[in-house]
Amino acid sequence: MAAVSKQVVIIGAGPAGLAAAVAAYDGGATDIVILERDVCAGGILEQCIHNGFGLHTFGAELSGPEYAARFFEQTNARGIRCEFGATVLSVGADRTVRAVSERGVTEYKAGAVVLACGCRERPRGAVNIAGTRPSGVFSAGTAQRLVNVDGEQIGRDVFILGSGDIGLIMARRMVFEGARVHGVAEIMPYSSGLSRNIAQCLDDFGIPLMLSTTVVEIRGRERLSSVVIASVDERLAPIPSTAREIKCDTLLLSVGLLPENELAKSCGVALDRATGGGAVNDGFMTDVDGVFMCGNCLHVHDLVDYVSAESAACGSAAARYVLGGGKKDGGKPGGADITTSGGIRYCVPQRVERNGGGRLTLRMRVDGVYRKCRIAVVADGKELYVKPRPIVTPGEMETLELDEAKSAALRAAERVEIKLMRSEAAR
Repeated sequence: MAAVSKQVVIIGAGPAGLAAAVAAYDGGATDIVILERDVCAGGILEQCIHNGFGLHTFGAELSGPEYAARFFEQTNARGIRCEFGATVLSVGADRTVRAVSERGVTEYKAGAVVLACGCRERPRGAVNIAGTRPSGVFSAGTAQRLVNVDGEQIGRDVFILGSGDIGLIMARRMVFEGARVHGVAEIMPYSSGLSRNIAQCLDDFGIPLMLSTTVVEIRGRERLSSVVIASVDERLAPIPSTAREIKCDTLLLSVGLLPENELAKSCGVALDRATGGGAVNDGFMTDVDGVFMCGNCLHVHDLVDYVSAESAACGSAAARYVLGGGKKDGGKPGGADITTSGGIRYCVPQRVERNGGGRLTLRMRVDGVYRKCRIAVVADGKELYVKPRPIVTPGEMETLELDEAKSAALRAAERVEIKLMRSEAAR
C-alpha cells in the first residue's frame, strides 16, 4: 500500500481541528487533510444548540452548530480536504497515519501530525455507584445528543450528579423539555462548572445545587425509580445519617471529561498526569518530533473560543515546522519546563523553548476555590508578570497573556514557575 504524502494531517474536525487547519494553511502549509470519523464537521458543537459561542472569536453570540459552520466555511474556502467517516487506526512516531473508511485503509505520510481528537465523558463505572443497572441512567453528553439531535424524550423526573458545564446546561434543557429537575449534586465543596452556567441554568430556574453531596445508590429494576443521595465528609466519604431518597426516572451523570489520548499513547507521546493529555512545548509540539496536540485532547477547556485560539497557534506552529524542513525555528537550543505551585494544578504549555518566538499565552487551572490571590510568572526566581484575581475556581480556566518582551524573557530563563499566592482559601 503506497502512502499518501501530506504536509499536515489533522485528526479530528471539531473546533480544534478546523481552527488548526485554517491556521496551518494560512501559514503556508497548504497540502492538508483532516480525518474525521463522524459524518460531518463540528464535533461536540453539533449537539450544543444553545447560544453563547463565538463572543471572543467572531464578536457574535452563536449556537454551537453556527460556530462550527463558520470555521467549516473557512476550510472549504481554502480547499482544505476533509475525509468524513475516516477512523484513524494508528499514528506512528515517524508520522505515518493509518485510517480506515468505506474506501478501505489509507496510509498517510505526514510532515506534521496534529492530534485534535477532543475528549470523552467519564462513565458510570468510574464513580462506583452502588445499585442496579436500570434504564434511565445517561451521561450528560449522551442525553444532550439524544434530546438535541435525535429529538428523543428521555425522562420526566430528572436528577443530575456532577456540576460540569454539560450537566448544568442539560438541567436547563430538561426544564425546556417539560421535565422536573430535582437538583444537581456535586461531591466537591465547589462547582466544577462556569459561574455563568450556574446562574443561567440553575438559579434562573430554581434548581438547587447541592454541594458536598453525591449519589450513593441507584434503585429500580427495568427503569430507574429513585436515587439515594448523601452528604460527604472532608474525605469525600458519604455520611450515612444524611442519606435520603429522591424519586426520579432519569439520572444524568456529569462527572468529568477525559482527553482522548489513545492515539497519542500509541505513538509514544508523554502524557501530563494532571491533564490526561500530552505534555507540549510553547509551539504545541509533544516530545515526539512533528506530532502536535491541541484542543480538548490536550486539556479540557471551558470555552470553545479558547480552543480555537490555542488550536490556531498549534496549526501555525505545525506549518512552520513543515516549511522549516522538520526543524524548529532557529535560535539557541534548550528551554525550560514550567513548574507550578501554591494551588496551580497544571499549566499548558508545559515547556517553553529558547528558540520559540511570538507572544506566549499560558492557560491553567487551580485545585480549589481561592479568594484575594495573585497568579505570578516567575523566571529564575524573579517575578516577571503578576495577575491579581479576586477569586479563582477549578471550573474556570485562568489565562495569562504575555507581551513580546515578557515572552522573550521567559524563554531565556533557566527556571520557570507559575505560582498562586493567596491570602484566603474558600472551602
